[in-house]
Amino acid sequence: MTSVSIFASKHEVMPDPPDTRNSNGSGSVSLSPPRVRVLLLDDEPDNLFLRATILRQHGYDCIPASTIEEATELFNSIDIAVLDYHLGAGQFGTEAANLLRRRRPYVPIIILSATLERFFGGAEDMHLLKGHSSIEEILAALSSLEAKHRGAPVVVDARDFFYSRIAMAIGSDVLVQIFDERAIWLYCNDSAAEYLGQPRDWYAGRSPSQEMPALMRNWREIIETVALTRETYIDRTRLGLLNRPKPDEENITWSVLAFPVTLHDGRSGVVLTARILDRAAASYS
Repeated sequence: MTSVSIFASKHEVMPDPPDTRNSNGSGSVSLSPPRVRVLLLDDEPDNLFLRATILRQHGYDCIPASTIEEATELFNSIDIAVLDYHLGAGQFGTEAANLLRRRRPYVPIIILSATLERFFGGAEDMHLLKGHSSIEEILAALSSLEAKHRGAPVVVDARDFFYSRIAMAIGSDVLVQIFDERAIWLYCNDSAAEYLGQPRDWYAGRSPSQEMPALMRNWREIIETVALTRETYIDRTRLGLLNRPKPDEENITWSVLAFPVTLHDGRSGVVLTARILDRAAASYS
């Protein structure tokens, strides 16, 4: 399944009532589905133009609005809403989301924001990080909500987005792994995956103590302790993540941290990071 980089809220949206827009007026119905009408709310004209152009190229009808007042006038003629969070003049996309949810509860809503500082979990169905979410991720989110709009069952995976943003905040040059309280991998960034020798999507759901007992040190007890006590573990040795250092790293000092984190499903988890303190002597970068 292709992961969709989103935050999914707890709000469940039921499918819209059957759409009759594909009638040709003679009582017969076309077999081709109608184009999905997407409301784009953003106070930046350049953003509106660019986003609308791209979505139209992928088959969507785009209806732009630059203010909440303009958007509310369009509520009755849309299928999906994509709302920028930070609007001008002290307005926020969540205000439009709440208005739309009350007027038309079946319309899916996506909020775009520039940061993760605000907790999203209200009227919106999805939350995309503006500036980091690729157009492929936005199109995948729209496709998922389009299917939901038509009554098809949709499963949206928010985990990779959630954990990749944690890793992004730490830095791409740091080896980042995320575990649950049982020391099962949930996420591994590109740097850690390359260092440990497996593709990044190989790790989720596996146990390092079972899969890499000869390579990785046994982190199970440390991870379980950090998840339970919510205290940070610090290790500065020449071992790093491994049972024995690689030949070209025998004289390198590592900084390894294991610190608590709340997982996407509310459970306790642990972020395990590692970096070489003396980067000049490292064989990888």
